[in-house]
Amino acid sequence: MTMSPGYSAPLYLLPFDHRNSYVSGMFHLTPPLTADQYRAVVDSKQVIYEGFQHALGRDVPGSYAGIMVDEEFAADIVRDAVMKGFVTALSTEKSGSREFDFEHGDAFATHIEAFRPTFAKVLVRYNPEDDKALNERQTTRLKRLSDYCRTVGQLFMFELLVPATEAQNKSVGANELVYDLRMRPDLTIEAIAAMQDAGVDPDVWKVEGLDRREDCERVVAVARRGGRDAVGCIVLGRGADADKVVHWLTTAASVPGFIGFAVGRTTFWDAVKDYVEATVTRAEAVSRIADRFRKWAAVFQSSQPARATRL
Repeated sequence: MTMSPGYSAPLYLLPFDHRNSYVSGMFHLTPPLTADQYRAVVDSKQVIYEGFQHALGRDVPGSYAGIMVDEEFAADIVRDAVMKGFVTALSTEKSGSREFDFEHGDAFATHIEAFRPTFAKVLVRYNPEDDKALNERQTTRLKRLSDYCRTVGQLFMFELLVPATEAQNKSVGANELVYDLRMRPDLTIEAIAAMQDAGVDPDVWKVEGLDRREDCERVVAVARRGGRDAVGCIVLGRGADADKVVHWLTTAASVPGFIGFAVGRTTFWDAVKDYVEATVTRAEAVSRIADRFRKWAAVFQSSQPARATRL
């Protein structure tokens, strides 16, 4: 009998699985990369990993903390993290594509099994009011991954982005803040329900930050409906500024069912950029990344109901 999905332990992730956007935005390069360019990208990701490890300790318990990484530029990091017992989430999606497909096509399972990560992770752009055929193609592929994970006992993480359709964007006057507040929460809930109804059942939903506590409660309710009582939710950073990230973390942490966060670019981008441009030392970049990661952990922990009760 297939086990019910779920993961309820605290989960504090540093994602640096960015590939196309990272290479173009950080290094201003266009693939294919030369050997030297490739090594520079790999080295920069090692700096982020060093920052993650530097953050661990009393403020960031190692049992809570993990990384979200890619095979293309961070294969050695994945192996090292698995060996050291860190939580790992390995990307399975093709980078830079609007439509979800597997990075390694039909061989996706072989690549997951080669690394044995804690989570097989997928990033999907899905708006329930978007093109129906597009949504159906994505859902069919996602069900393959979900069925595989359930069959072999592999934990499955679903990163859900809900970009506005052209009509939705027009209806809010192209104002992202209005869309985030008025439309995205309902669409996120519809998207989660649609995936579940199609047989896509992750253990953890990674969702864009929500501004209102009641919307966080609604997301947890749909994620855990139908006997999915142990399914966890985490909040992502979406490259927002630090103040916005703190607001999203504070809001989510107050709701049981939100077990943590995955904040990437806001944690590492500026520090790595300065390192790549040689305006700071490696040690300085590592320290800045560690400080940011510790900050998110402190914000989340201090905002949780159980922690607040003890204070």
